[in-house]
Amino acid sequence: MEEVREYRALFAVDIVGSSGRGDVALEQIRQVLSAALHASFTRGGVDWDDCLRHDLGDGMRVVTPAGTPETRLIHPLVHELTARLRAHNLLAGEPTRIRLRMALHAGSVQVGRDGTVSGRPLEVLARLLDAEPVRAALAQAPEATTALLVSEHFHETAVCQGRPGIDPAAFRRVDVREKEFAGSAWLHVPAYGGAPQATGSAPDRTASDADAPAGNTKVISKASGHGVIYALGNGTMNIGGKR
Repeated sequence: MEEVREYRALFAVDIVGSSGRGDVALEQIRQVLSAALHASFTRGGVDWDDCLRHDLGDGMRVVTPAGTPETRLIHPLVHELTARLRAHNLLAGEPTRIRLRMALHAGSVQVGRDGTVSGRPLEVLARLLDAEPVRAALAQAPEATTALLVSEHFHETAVCQGRPGIDPAAFRRVDVREKEFAGSAWLHVPAYGGAPQATGSAPDRTASDADAPAGNTKVISKASGHGVIYALGNGTMNIGGKR
């Protein structure tokens, strides 16, 4: 089988605490996650159908098309996906609420004509997704819906420049040691309101403050007609049923 090496941006997600929920609940959250990923990639200008996707059972690995700007996988993708899942959780019962670990990396991978992908960058991506810092971040912030770990390489190419929607100060450097991988990565926990937030100490908030969007961010929600509300970063709330 002929293979070519191509530089690709890589994204992976894993549902926290998916085991023990039962087949019905797991299938529901898988459907919600798939729909949210599709919509978030599309909003970020990345063609979902052109991505090479691998079902991880309780998550997904996505290899983006060649030439995809890495910055788009952070903004708007990460914050869009976080907002959509947060809105879903507002209506969902405990068995179908979704919290995600996310990882981003990029590198030269082998792409087969049948769509299979292999190479060291995929191993690095898997280690980042399972790394203790991203697990601990969600354990220590139960109000957070997602936590993201990006590789040192991805941070240099997509975060350091401070492009619109990406705040370098919202990323904290951490050490990662997972199996054969050891190195530095950068942790980001999107704020409860969807805006970027640096991990670490933060001012105390009252109970009412904890339910409000961070900073001046407001939320617009759209009902899909299937009971899922998607939150976007605008200033009004529009709710409409399926036509």
